[in-house]
Formats: sequence, structure tokens, C-alpha cells
Amino acid sequence: MKALLKNSARAVFLVLACPVALLAGLGRYSGGFLFGAHLSALIPGLPGDYFRAAFYAMTLRQFPQDSRISFGAFFSTSDVIVGHHVYIGSYCVIGRARIGDNAQIASHVQILSGRRQHIRDEKGAISGGDQGVFDEVTIGHHTWIGAAAVVMANVGERTTVGAGAIVVKDLPSDVVAVGNPAKVIRMVQSPVRQTTSL
Repeated sequence: MKALLKNSARAVFLVLACPVALLAGLGRYSGGFLFGAHLSALIPGLPGDYFRAAFYAMTLRQFPQDSRISFGAFFSTSDVIVGHHVYIGSYCVIGRARIGDNAQIASHVQILSGRRQHIRDEKGAISGGDQGVFDEVTIGHHTWIGAAAVVMANVGERTTVGAGAIVVKDLPSDVVAVGNPAKVIRMVQSPVRQTTSL
């Protein structure tokens, strides 16, 4: 019964979010996309969670409706792939990214589109327009990103990034990293799959 109610709510919110997604050109028109992303970020509570999931399901490269993005959080570009059962906390800003299944992202996290988004000219002034390099940042499956972390590089699978950490270099899988810049403080042993022979 619970699954039926969830699926019914998802269908209703797909209909409600459809005009906003169409205004965004289903993710192809950046101005309309940002309008929809900002608008949906402001809808509180459970209705907001369902509305955001529906809007992003229609506008991102991939956003399964079993993933959740909380109040105040938004994607700054539609060039994003989100896996299944992902949780994104409140007030996150996410750029160009690929987020693996079951990743958990705490509140106030920023996932930037790489480290070189702003280019300076020969006089040191920041160049206008879209002169920067916008890389895709990968967040691995089963990864935890702590509150207020800033992620500018890839994070491996099953890795934990501590609260407030600044990730400027790729992190491997199965580690815990903290600090500014984020440094690995320990390895995490993955559960070994046990096999039985017959």
C-alpha cells in the first residue's frame, strides 16, 4: 500500500512539475532550467521533495524519482547524472556531476564543476562569460559527503568525506578524508563477500 501511495504521489507531481520542466526546455534551455531549479528549491516539506524529484526527473540527464533533494538545494546545470536512492541535504549547490547509487550528501555541500571554472587574463582579471573549464565531478556509489564540504574533484566509492572538508584532488575508494585540503586519514575495509562452495 505504501509503495502504491508513493507511486501515485510521484505521478501527480510529474504532472504538476511538467509546465516548469517545459519552460526549461526539458533541461535544454539554461535560463528556464535555473528558474525551475530555484523555484523548486523553495517549496517546503514533503511536497517540495516530490516536486523537485519530478522536475529533475524531466530535466537532468538522469534523476530517478526514488532519489531525494531537500529544501533549498538545487542543481546549477542540467548536465548531471544521479543514481538511485541518493539523498541530497538542504542548501546544497551541485554543478556538473555524476552521483552514484546510494550516495548520501549532507546539508550545505557544494559540488563544483571542477577546479578551473574561472580563468584570469594576462592582467589577472577574471575573464567574463563561459571561459572556464567545467569538468564533471564523480561521486562514487555508497559515498558519504559531510556537511558544508566543498567538492572539486572525484570521490571514490564507499568513501567518507568529513564535514567542512575541501576536496581539491581525487580521493580513492574506501577511505575517510578530512580537512582543508582533504587528506586521507584512514582506509575503510569493504565487507568481503563470502562465497560457499558446493
